[in-house]
Amino acid sequence: MIAILDYGSGNLRSAQRAFETSGREVLITSDFDAALNAEGLVVPGVGAFAACMNGLIAVRGDKLVRERIALKRPTLGICVGMQILFAQGIERGNHKGVGIWENTVEKLDAPILPHMGWNTVTANPSSLLFSGVENESFYFVHSYAVKKSAGECATFSHHGEDFLAAVEDGAISATQFHPEKSGDAGLQLIKNWISTL
Repeated sequence: MIAILDYGSGNLRSAQRAFETSGREVLITSDFDAALNAEGLVVPGVGAFAACMNGLIAVRGDKLVRERIALKRPTLGICVGMQILFAQGIERGNHKGVGIWENTVEKLDAPILPHMGWNTVTANPSSLLFSGVENESFYFVHSYAVKKSAGECATFSHHGEDFLAAVEDGAISATQFHPEKSGDAGLQLIKNWISTL
């Protein structure tokens, strides 16, 4: 079973439909034990860094993510659900994140913000997530991002400057884009992640 964490942020229904295309049972839940024991956990996220962090803490999601990593249970962060896994975000002030990786989420230096729409990525050659979709485009909606490498396997994209589009690091993976809104390429990426469960 795949759990999608409900902490008041994210496109829960569209994420559920996308992950169900894998044939797996998908549960939207804020229950700590159900999310902890799921084969895979998805942490979505839409909106501002601080609001998402507050929602995550309210359901003990920060502790949940750390426990799943300690138990080597696959977890996938999406969009702001990726950003809050980092040490801090500076959107509307300085806010502490979950701290899985030490980087800071910063405002993109780009002529047009938000970065909204389809963009290609430079997939890391060792990536499992991007297997078969290395040269495809994915759907982004964000003004803030991480600009330095993180984890074991980092994939970048470019909008005004290079930024981190995805991270794969043992049991935890994350994408700045929305795979559930990225058409066939996004669905393939979801299947690639599910194949690691």
